[in-house]
Amino acid sequence: MRFLATTSFRCDFGIAFDIDGVILRGPVPIGGSPQALRRLYGNSGELKVPYLFLTNGGGIPETKRAKELSELLGVNIMPSQVVQGHSPFRNLLKKFENEFIIATGKGDPALVMSEYGFKKVLSVEEYASYFENIDPVFQYKRWKTTPISDMKTPSMPRCDVSSDRIKAAFVVSDPVDWGRDIQVLCDVLRSGNLPGDANRSQPPLYFAADDLEYQAAFPTKRLGLGAFRTALESIFNRINPKSLEYVSYGKPNPFVFKNAEAILRQLQSSSCLDHSENNGMSESHPFRTLYMIGDNPSVDIKGAQQTGHPWFSILTRTGVFRGNDNDAEFPADLVVDTVEEAVDFILKRECIS
Repeated sequence: MRFLATTSFRCDFGIAFDIDGVILRGPVPIGGSPQALRRLYGNSGELKVPYLFLTNGGGIPETKRAKELSELLGVNIMPSQVVQGHSPFRNLLKKFENEFIIATGKGDPALVMSEYGFKKVLSVEEYASYFENIDPVFQYKRWKTTPISDMKTPSMPRCDVSSDRIKAAFVVSDPVDWGRDIQVLCDVLRSGNLPGDANRSQPPLYFAADDLEYQAAFPTKRLGLGAFRTALESIFNRINPKSLEYVSYGKPNPFVFKNAEAILRQLQSSSCLDHSENNGMSESHPFRTLYMIGDNPSVDIKGAQQTGHPWFSILTRTGVFRGNDNDAEFPADLVVDTVEEAVDFILKRECIS
């Protein structure tokens, strides 16, 4: 049995929390999440259990998301504890750092990519503004858009959007204007980088996640990034001789869970180790168990199951899943009503009070 010492201990388990439908519904904490998270810290505010947020959501930089979560939940959350659907885009920096790319999604997709280090990035909204009539129904849209002159976009080297070819397109989160973005992306992807040009090979296209639905503030599930991908792919394949080629990240991809394990190991090394046995040197140790707490069986539970050991899946009834029993297609290792109940189970199982 493993007991929590008052001064130091070695934590051989970690926790990954989904956000929407588990921790929050819209901007409101649910399921006793603030109380549950506080139990993962020591009396002095130090992190005693390594945990992170593993979400397919996004649209804002991890630094800003960590600050927002800290304020909503009343605990100190570091940017390294926030893994969003688009976080793996960092791994493509070497390939596209100095190339002209476009990004779309709610929030501020261009800023997200800029903070990752991409130097020549425009949002699809700004990119479209350079092509008159590219959106044929623009004049019928009654919502207000920010004038390009007032936009706070990341600084980028001078380029001519009428001639510079787009080397890649990134869908950072579910877009706000599906019609415009499907039209512009089809133009770019069919022409081989430049709207109106002759057909060429398709530039790379990357999606941050592929959730068909997710739980937001509205009582019933909402269409997610996977729904947008389905719409774009269906239309593109009808108007183009070659099928759409793309890469999707996010849960349930086992890569995402392996990456989360690596981050949790770093958190374990920096915050949750007894240094006395190692002469003060930080050293990580294999996790006995990693807990995935989610509300979406086809995303959270499926991903944990596909990744395998040491992942243990816990399904809450506060989001996408509302069933009385376990999910039939992707049954979790445990089903609970709330995230607070899940954390209580984990700490009792790990013999930590």
